[in-house]
Amino acid sequence: MTTKRFITMLALTLALALNAAAQDADARYAKDLLQPGTAAPDFTLAAPDGTNHSLSELKGTYVVLDFWASWCPDCRKDIPEMKRLHDEYGRNVKFVSVSFDEKKDNWTACIEQNGMDWLHLSELKKWKQTEVSRLYNVKWIPAMYIIDRRGDIILSTVMIEKVAAKLKELNEL
Repeated sequence: MTTKRFITMLALTLALALNAAAQDADARYAKDLLQPGTAAPDFTLAAPDGTNHSLSELKGTYVVLDFWASWCPDCRKDIPEMKRLHDEYGRNVKFVSVSFDEKKDNWTACIEQNGMDWLHLSELKKWKQTEVSRLYNVKWIPAMYIIDRRGDIILSTVMIEKVAAKLKELNEL
């Protein structure tokens, strides 16, 4: 076997392994999330300005529900793609980010620094102590749901690529 062929095969094997690992993220981290077909539990949380918002207020529209925190490296890595999705689909889909930050200053600074101009909510409590994490079985972040107009979950994932694919599919309907 030539060196060139060996390197090509090694690169292909590595690419396949990385793809399999990425696809496996949902199998490992999203298995406890609420499943499609489940009614999305309602909640009421505060925005940075202190106003309260309920998920039920958004019934009648599609909702991307994003669980994240400013201290989470994987969440921060997804911010540019979430912004792109909001820019592309935000006229027809409501975006709601629920933060597991405990410190309001950290939460709001991240929102402002990254130009995340959609609805942000938080209990400002430790992640595992929040009612909303219990309602949605969030054991890993980022965790994302897409909720349909009736209030039913149609996607639960930890992979923003799956959110993008589902939004594209819904936009083409």
